Amino acid sequence: MVKVVTDATFEEETKSGVTLTDFWAEWCGPCKMQSPVIEQMSEDSDGTVEYLKMDVDENPETARHFGIMSIPTLLVQKDGEVVDTLIGYHSQEQIEQVLNNHI
Repeated sequence: MVKVVTDATFEEETKSGVTLTDFWAEWCGPCKMQSPVIEQMSEDSDGTVEYLKMDVDENPETARHFGIMSIPTLLVQKDGEVVDTLIGYHSQEQIEQVLNNHI
């Protein structure tokens, strides 16, 4: 299951291990295409990657901190450090290729 994070919980949730955060908004068409892909990956996950999502309209501080100007943006972090960023819609295969570089 994809965990919803906020400005208040983001740092704690991403400080260890590999995380993928989906930055999205309700009004964003491509975000609505991306969400089911992330949901499926989360369901299929063996726990190696933590899947998170953050609504940028409700949590502007974190998006601003990372300079996120376009959504969907997928932020890959390892032990709290950004190791990859994907902007726009990406297929499960594309995302898996990126994640495999960091696990």
